Amino acid sequence: MSILSGKNILLGISAGIAAYKTASLVRVFIKAGANVKVVMTPASKDFVTPLTLSTLSKNPVHSSFYNEDDENAEWNNHVELGLWADYLLVAPATANTMSKMANGTCDNLLLATYLSAKCPVYFAPAMDLDMYKHPSTLNTFKKLKSFGNIMIPATSGELASGLVGQGRLAEPEDIVAFMEQDVLNKLPLKGRKIMITAGPTYEALDPVRFIGNHSSGKMGFEIAKASANFGAEVVLITGPTHQKVNHSLIQVVPVVSAQDMYEAAHTYYKTVDVAILSAAVADYKPKEISNQKIKKKDSTLVLELEKTKDILASLGEIKLKQLLVGFALETNNELEYAKGKLKKKNLDLIVLNSLNDKGAGFKSETNKVTIIDKENNITAYKLKSKAEVAIDILSEIIKKLNA
Repeated sequence: MSILSGKNILLGISAGIAAYKTASLVRVFIKAGANVKVVMTPASKDFVTPLTLSTLSKNPVHSSFYNEDDENAEWNNHVELGLWADYLLVAPATANTMSKMANGTCDNLLLATYLSAKCPVYFAPAMDLDMYKHPSTLNTFKKLKSFGNIMIPATSGELASGLVGQGRLAEPEDIVAFMEQDVLNKLPLKGRKIMITAGPTYEALDPVRFIGNHSSGKMGFEIAKASANFGAEVVLITGPTHQKVNHSLIQVVPVVSAQDMYEAAHTYYKTVDVAILSAAVADYKPKEISNQKIKKKDSTLVLELEKTKDILASLGEIKLKQLLVGFALETNNELEYAKGKLKKKNLDLIVLNSLNDKGAGFKSETNKVTIIDKENNITAYKLKSKAEVAIDILSEIIKKLNA
């Protein structure tokens, strides 16, 4: 899955012959999983039609502040468009539009949106060879980059004038690849490897039955997705769950029992920077597993259980450079038990949630956590979606990694 998946891309199109490539560019963004809206300069509509772009993007195309032919038309709010975007891309960026961007000229909707945007801005120049090399254009490039805008250089080849040289708009696939790599390189967990455990474990009684728990695995999966979106390479060790994830930076390792998870965790632990153990691992397992289905004979059934291996404690014992994060799900004396677990198992952080908090715990879309570090600093968070909780947890981890 692309790092741009789920992101909002605002494509600004200015009036150059290379605008014909923007239809393909929209399709490549959509294929990458991005949401796309388009803002055009009025003159750019001579090169590519709004109908084509709105059909491909599945969003209305904006080119003016309002529809002059409709007296009841709503105002196209450039501020809202700028705030909607995670990334603004101006492509093709003509010499005229770039000069206006560099000097604060605001005479159309695209330029007003550019001046309002709070997100990273990319621009992909396209023009004839002599225009591309002109000192004023080179000065415009320099000025735009000094604002923090990111230039996607034009390529060399045959130009519309018949000349051969630099000035061709980069190909759509190359523009998207450039943005993906640039975004990835700037992410806070780029170059980090994170191991995450998630979901329940199933401890077999016989070929049919097992002892398990109500964990859905959602919290661990949200942490995995957020870690990958922050640029980390993720190993997600998961017990049986209906949760799904599809991301190029996430390797899913399915397991069933506590012993399976123990072995997988120890296999990957030595190569990671961070280990986050959010799985609800069984504390006990049947001492004997029947080879045949246990028949219903008596009114009661006595099972002898034995402790499973403590994965978190075992990793704490061999910890070297890793940042080790555990979870504590408690029902009483929550802080006391969480602090004890933090120290006993040699953790760097522990994430506490209480079943006494409404909306927290298993099979819920939300969670309410308190994060405690080994210096006993305590940060309590409000009830949030598990996706938001994942961001909070990773923000604490990033602080520790950068300390």
